[in-house]
Amino acid sequence: MGKNKTDIFITWSEEETLAVGKRIGETAKPGQVYALEGDLGTGKTVFARGFAKGLKITEPISSPTFTILQVYEQGDIPLYHFDVYRIEEPQEMDEIGYEDYFFGDGVCLVEWASQIEELLPADVIRISIEKDPEQGFDHRKITVTSGE
Repeated sequence: MGKNKTDIFITWSEEETLAVGKRIGETAKPGQVYALEGDLGTGKTVFARGFAKGLKITEPISSPTFTILQVYEQGDIPLYHFDVYRIEEPQEMDEIGYEDYFFGDGVCLVEWASQIEELLPADVIRISIEKDPEQGFDHRKITVTSGE
């Protein structure tokens, strides 16, 4: 087992959060799974929009809360954007054939990934977005942890 690598980004605006997402998206490779965590209103969808920009996806990105999965295929590599907030049992993921996406030729970005923790691959890249109201309304701490 290699050791984990952690990067921390502090952002002070929606634009900066978008830029961090874009930077991470630019380094994404086919077959990677990103677990995106953060409370409601922390900026997961803003980050996801930036991430998609980094993959050169130009169509509008919205959180797939009700569909669970949104597929974007016109970028450099396909983006499979999951929002598993409404998943109650991991078996529900089988119904949408999640393995085809997790182990496919695109990149997976999974919001609320802790809901399906046992299904995540061992080499998942974890992204956590936290607010600190004392630092300001738009202050975000984005922590990216990946295995090496």
